Amino acid sequence: MSKTIITTDRAPAAIGPYSQAIKTGNLLFTSGQIPINPVTGEVLQGDIQAQTRQVLNNLKAVLEAGGSSLDRVIKATVFIKDMNDFTKINEIYGEYFAENPPARSCVEVARLPKDAGVEIEVIALI
Repeated sequence: MSKTIITTDRAPAAIGPYSQAIKTGNLLFTSGQIPINPVTGEVLQGDIQAQTRQVLNNLKAVLEAGGSSLDRVIKATVFIKDMNDFTKINEIYGEYFAENPPARSCVEVARLPKDAGVEIEVIALI
């Protein structure tokens, strides 16, 4: 099975040796997105809801570049810096996945790239 590398300037460029997403067969695997503004390249300095919204907008852009969309996400993994933010993150996450939400894992981690508060990666159907 072949793989296609997906890139878009509507989401932050990779900050390491990885691709924004990989398409293989009828699946799209995204790399984790953190709350980087794709225009400025800077991490969003706002509350956790604003950071979560930026992460999901970045994911939306990557998914669309790969021929998919948020409503085709089948699995999400959410990494959060502070489990006390779980409810606030869920509030915004629920706006983006209001109906038929994907399977999901959520874990607290010691640290995220660029000291972000949240990172999300997804697998979606194409």
